[in-house]
Amino acid sequence: MTTFDILFFHFFQYYKNKKSKKANSIATFYITVLQCSLLLLLGVFFAKFFRQMHMDTMSASKAWTLFVLIVIFIYFKNWMQYGGRKRKVLNAKMIKNRKLTYNIWLLWFLPVVILGLTFVLFQAV
Repeated sequence: MTTFDILFFHFFQYYKNKKSKKANSIATFYITVLQCSLLLLLGVFFAKFFRQMHMDTMSASKAWTLFVLIVIFIYFKNWMQYGGRKRKVLNAKMIKNRKLTYNIWLLWFLPVVILGLTFVLFQAV
């Protein structure tokens, strides 16, 4: 199991008790936002790195178009992956670890911190 699988399961378990019908959607949305924010951080880092190295790889509009297409792909990948069978397999594997070990507010704050770091890196020269 990957880190994203564990985080998905923790979100799913937390919201299953509170909002049973929306738990899968909330957990899928969170994992998608987390993965996309990490992708954006890496993209900004490499864009700044290539600019410092005086390499012209692609224009900014093409990079943003590629980012949007990858975000759509990531959302549908997560939707398919965590839709049914994978979630049941995760539930079977994590049945012993029912206790949540992560604070849910810290997990919601993680993508915000990553986006803040991305903004700071984007503003850097």
